[in-house]
Amino acid sequence: MSENRHARPLIIGLTGGIGSGKSTVSKLFNSLGAQIIDADEISRTLVSRGTPQFEQITAHFGPEILENDGSLNRARLREIIFHNDKEKQWLENLLHPAIQAIIMDQVARVETSYVILVVPLLLESGNYRFVDRIAVVDVPESVQLARVMNRDGSNKALAEKILASQVNRESRLNAADDIIDNNSSLEALEARVKELHDTYSQFTGH
Repeated sequence: MSENRHARPLIIGLTGGIGSGKSTVSKLFNSLGAQIIDADEISRTLVSRGTPQFEQITAHFGPEILENDGSLNRARLREIIFHNDKEKQWLENLLHPAIQAIIMDQVARVETSYVILVVPLLLESGNYRFVDRIAVVDVPESVQLARVMNRDGSNKALAEKILASQVNRESRLNAADDIIDNNSSLEALEARVKELHDTYSQFTGH
C-alpha cells in the first residue's frame, strides 16, 4: 500500500488469482456507482488490430499468432508465453508501460470519490505502489483451477502453469488490506462489496 496520500479519488487496487471472480466483483462495485479501470480491458484494446502493439506482436511472433480474420489469437499467444519465460518477458516489456500510462491518464479524469483499479498482476508487477488500498478477491486454488479450465477451455497443465506464475494464495492474502471471499453465495458477495463500498466512501468523506 502506498505511503503517500494524494488528492481524491481514493485508488483501490482490486486483484486476485485467475478465475477468482474479479470481473464479477468489479461489476458489483460499478453498480454502486464506483468507476472501474480494468487493466485487462486496456490490454485487449492495445492488442486490437491496427495498433502499434499489435503490429509489433505480429512481427515478433509471426502470422501463426493471428486468427483467420486477421485479429490476434489471444489463446495461442497465452499458450506461447506461459511455456516460454523469455517470450513472456518480451510481451510484458511491450505492454506494461503502455497499460500503466493509460491507467494514470484515466485515474486523473476520475470524478467518483473512489476508483476500482482492476489489475490481475497487481502484486506481481510491483508497478502499482500508488494504490491506496489493496482488495483481494479470494477463492481456494482448486476453485480457480476448475473455473479457468471451464471458462477458457484450457487443459489442466496450462491452467496449473498460469496459476503457478502468479503469487500464491497465502502471499496474496497477506498483502491484502481488504479480503473479498468469493467462495459462497452471490448474496454474500454482494453484501461484502456493499460493506466495502460504504467504507471506501467514508474514507473519502462522501
